[in-house]
Amino acid sequence: MKIQEHAKDGFVISTDPNKLQSDEIFAFLSRSYWAENRSRDRVALSLRHSLCFGLYKEGRQIGLARVVTDYSTFGYLGDVYVLEEYQQRGLGKWLISVVMSHPELQGFRVWSLLTRDAHELYRRFGFTELKNPERWMQKLDPSK
Repeated sequence: MKIQEHAKDGFVISTDPNKLQSDEIFAFLSRSYWAENRSRDRVALSLRHSLCFGLYKEGRQIGLARVVTDYSTFGYLGDVYVLEEYQQRGLGKWLISVVMSHPELQGFRVWSLLTRDAHELYRRFGFTELKNPERWMQKLDPSK
């Protein structure tokens, strides 16, 4: 897959997996509500098996969005963040916009994500609450 990069106002979004800074990513995720118990090894494995969009300022990783997909019918958007000191600048909206417009992620029947507090951000991109929650099932292991 061709690496894509987008630049705006001194920030860069890149799909280059070689630019990902796993220590920076782990540091953020280990204090997030959704991944606080995820091990460093699991974070590394998830990055290797996903299409990742790194957000950078002067070479430092300041954000991430990760897509788990079959590149045909389904995409799961996860581990989306922008470091606190860079929030409220529209970077989260830009990051999601870049993800949603990526040419390899078009034509899916279903996109999904989980969020506790960013519903309004995702609604801007067409996400809604589940239309048929009775069809969805999960197997949850809270220790991971």
